[in-house]
Amino acid sequence: KVTPDTTGVTMEKILSLSKRRGFLFQSSAIYDGLNAAWDYGPLGVELKRNVKEMWWKSMVRDRLDVVGLDSSILMNPKVWQASGHLDNFSDTLVECSFCRQRFRIDDITNLEDCPNCDQHQSLSKPRQFNLMFKTFMGAATDTASEIYLRPETAQGIFINFSQILNTSRKKLPFGIAQIGKAFRNEITPGNSIFRTREFEQMELEFFVKPGQDEEWHNYWVEQRLDWYISLGLRRDNLRLREHGAKELAHYAKATVDVEYKFPWGWAELEGIANRTDFDLRKHSQYSKEDLSYFDEQTNSRFFPFVIEPSGGVDRATLAFLLDAYHEEEIHSSPPNNKPELRTVLRFNKHMAPAKFAVLPLSRKSALLELSHKIHSSIRGSFSTLFDDSQSIGRRYRRQDEIGTPYCITVDFKSLEDQQITIRERDSMSQERVSIDQLPTILRNKLNIDS
Repeated sequence: KVTPDTTGVTMEKILSLSKRRGFLFQSSAIYDGLNAAWDYGPLGVELKRNVKEMWWKSMVRDRLDVVGLDSSILMNPKVWQASGHLDNFSDTLVECSFCRQRFRIDDITNLEDCPNCDQHQSLSKPRQFNLMFKTFMGAATDTASEIYLRPETAQGIFINFSQILNTSRKKLPFGIAQIGKAFRNEITPGNSIFRTREFEQMELEFFVKPGQDEEWHNYWVEQRLDWYISLGLRRDNLRLREHGAKELAHYAKATVDVEYKFPWGWAELEGIANRTDFDLRKHSQYSKEDLSYFDEQTNSRFFPFVIEPSGGVDRATLAFLLDAYHEEEIHSSPPNNKPELRTVLRFNKHMAPAKFAVLPLSRKSALLELSHKIHSSIRGSFSTLFDDSQSIGRRYRRQDEIGTPYCITVDFKSLEDQQITIRERDSMSQERVSIDQLPTILRNKLNIDS
């Protein structure tokens, strides 16, 4: 008997599990760390790769109207002048004259007292702070060699628009998708990987005819919400929030955020913006290159409008990790009916870092030989772990805690009947199956063809 969710998930619990099991580590930990910088461990990198691969499958491979791109992190500084980032990509901050801490003005409610040291009337007047990281290219370190780390991946798409249009021969409506690193000198990063200065974005720029933009904007809002739900996020932990007129970006006609209910409250998971024709028009103006689109049906030329679903890989990874976390009381049968607390990550099968774990019941040579043979036969097709340390019960709990959907137990009877036991993570039910049928059975369990 199982009683689910006896206690809720907190950031303290998820960070403790992440460090203990190899999802997340503080970057540069042996040198006292670096603020807001995180490293993904063996399981964390698999989870993060799954987020990106499922996004790419949904946005590119499963569609006929989207192509991919991988543009450079470093670009000509004129790109950021044209896009408006040099003038507009900033946050409003205040600084405490007592403790010297800086705060985004939208993160504090009381401008009288410092939220860090509580000093009264110690906060400076609000001022703008540009979020772009500046560096230098070449041997000289003067203004002529200044260059920026990209704060978003979108501009790489816009400046390659005409080249992709010519090589892919796509017609409107069509999209260009990209996953890549971006860098923002955040004033107040925090909440683990939710807000960091180095992060990855998953962005689609979907080009449409003017006048059809509102219809496509609504379409992509629903598509992106459904994507998160289809991969396991609970609907009651998601909501849509439309930006008010005063909070819209300088390029946006409308923006809707997909928000997730994090332990600290509702926060943006992904934004779907109607960027109008701002970017293509600006880059045409500054570069003197024609980035307009010629419509053969109407024999007219115009700048397409752009619908942009833009999500953070790291935020999505954190949301999937949080949403999968469950604590359950397990009540065994009499006479040993003492309840036991089980921690389990109920990942969607596509998101689980490891799909299967092979567990030999003993380290006896004959059993290990068969177990390694089984592991070798499936690890080329599935992300699979091999675990022969401690008791079988402890190993089950360990695999539950990292979210492995199925454990394959090899026991001494397996040497005689060539069968193994498959244990299911969520229900803890077990079934005995033939080894020679294992690859087919495992594919069916993962719905590999769907």
